[in-house]
Amino acid sequence: MDEKELKQRTNDFAHRCVKLALALPKGQLGNHIAGQLIRCSTSVAANYRATLMAQSKASFISKLSIVLEETDEAAFWLEFIVDEELMKQELVEPLLEEARELTAIFYSSRKTARKQN
Repeated sequence: MDEKELKQRTNDFAHRCVKLALALPKGQLGNHIAGQLIRCSTSVAANYRATLMAQSKASFISKLSIVLEETDEAAFWLEFIVDEELMKQELVEPLLEEARELTAIFYSSRKTARKQN
């Protein structure tokens, strides 16, 4: 997967998470989780774009670490939605799987970048 494809994939992930978040039940918990999921999933896309503009290898690794953390946080909130039975697992599972795949991709990328230093 090249940078352009991954950029599109993170963008799609953010949009899908926003749509899911907006469909959560209204109320204190639903509103809180919606805000958190929107924040971290859009951060994945925005910060991945920032990695592409990194000025140095150290900056790239640092920015990629942020992307990795935000992707993992999105997975946490998606799991929490299922655990709290706010949405059916079948609706959340495709996004959760994407979060896990993106986490693995970013983890592997960071590991490779660190070895090249």
